[in-house]
Amino acid sequence: MADLPTLGRRIRHFRTAAGLTLEELGARIDVAPSQLSLIENARREPRLTLLTDLARAVGVTVADLLDESPPDERSALEIDLERAQSRAAYRELGLPTVRPSKGMADDVLRALVGLHGELDRRARLAIATPEEARRANTRQRRAMQAVDSHLPEIEALASRDVEAVGHRGGALTHRTVSLMAERMGLDLVHVGDLPHSARCVLDLENGRIYLPPASIPGGHGLRSLALQSMAHLVLGHGEPTDYADFLRQRQEASYYAAACLMPLGPTIAFLEQAKQERNIAIEDLRDAFGVTHEAAALRFTNLATSRLGIPVHFLRVDGDGSVMRAYENDGLPLPVDATGSTEGQLVCRHWSARNAFSRSTRTTEYYQYTDTPKGTFFEATQTGQGDSDEFSITVGVPYQESKWFRGRETGHRASSRCPDLTCCRRPEPGSVERWHGRAWASARVHAHIFSPLPQGTYPGIDDRELYDFLESHSPGTAADG
Repeated sequence: MADLPTLGRRIRHFRTAAGLTLEELGARIDVAPSQLSLIENARREPRLTLLTDLARAVGVTVADLLDESPPDERSALEIDLERAQSRAAYRELGLPTVRPSKGMADDVLRALVGLHGELDRRARLAIATPEEARRANTRQRRAMQAVDSHLPEIEALASRDVEAVGHRGGALTHRTVSLMAERMGLDLVHVGDLPHSARCVLDLENGRIYLPPASIPGGHGLRSLALQSMAHLVLGHGEPTDYADFLRQRQEASYYAAACLMPLGPTIAFLEQAKQERNIAIEDLRDAFGVTHEAAALRFTNLATSRLGIPVHFLRVDGDGSVMRAYENDGLPLPVDATGSTEGQLVCRHWSARNAFSRSTRTTEYYQYTDTPKGTFFEATQTGQGDSDEFSITVGVPYQESKWFRGRETGHRASSRCPDLTCCRRPEPGSVERWHGRAWASARVHAHIFSPLPQGTYPGIDDRELYDFLESHSPGTAADG
């Protein structure tokens, strides 16, 4: 059933369309005009018998009156304004309620509704503080931990879609991704003027996915970007309601893309063979499917426990030792803050994730055993260079599981007492006395510490730039020649 504001305006719409005044309609159904006015202004709910009489009197059905859609644009604007002024945020301002009169122009109504919409958007963004974002990240990490980082529903969808275009194994080619897009009614279009804050743009109106130029360094990652865009359609995503919803959608889209690039069947066959040979290596998985080392490492976490029975942890660590992404279901004592968040926290300098940076030759993985208060872990770490800084990717397992991995013969071993501050956070007393007051270090601080969450319809996306881009690339515009 329509809500009262919509119902009231539909009754008014059909009454005026029938050329009746309140008095004339009231006389037909024996109801006082004042009572009808209350119904039309959403201040009283009519009984079903009265609705039946009203429908008959104005020449429509009861279903017509109960339709949930506003009868016209003017009514939709009036309803939107009424709802906006009924919200607590507006009532707290102590401002008068604006009643749209017949003489109020539609443009004025649009301006008022648009203003309320922008104020509401900004209010919701203000709630999304960095602390909320950190808590959302923590909840998402724990949710994935509870299912061993494995999402069988998405696995099934990805397997279905790659098999539908004839892919059976090996690296997923750009051509295959294009065929998958075509099955969804989408074209892949490479452009050089994407909004600076967007990795790619899904144009639903024109059935296009806009991607960066294919000739850029590391262009193989464009397959993943295209697949992530397609994932939003496959998984039925809508506009995120908050940061946590955005984060969930982003992770599900990434999971779908990874499950397409490294399909379940061929990937499990590859890993089971490597386990049988006691020669599991992330670098082999990476090369077999033509993906990045990080993608291969994350995909391994999806399957290690659920399919191979191996508990595992994953770390992406920045060059200064801070956690950029982390996951564990093997008991590794991740560094966390008071909220339980690990992003931005420093890992122990004795862990493989940081020791690997000291190597002069980084073409292969670095292997290490690390003793911690929670047990000993075997870890394999690969370092890389990002846009602005170096990073390391680590996959590790408890000591008893190291028998399945390449590099288990390594002689590198370290001991960590973290989170005990005396392990690597606090200097020796003699050093404190020696340097106190005689040295001053300028700390390196990540830019995100000084910035709130990005504003826009989607976190990080500039709305105006996005819409200008879409307009310039719609079919028939100058951008298409």
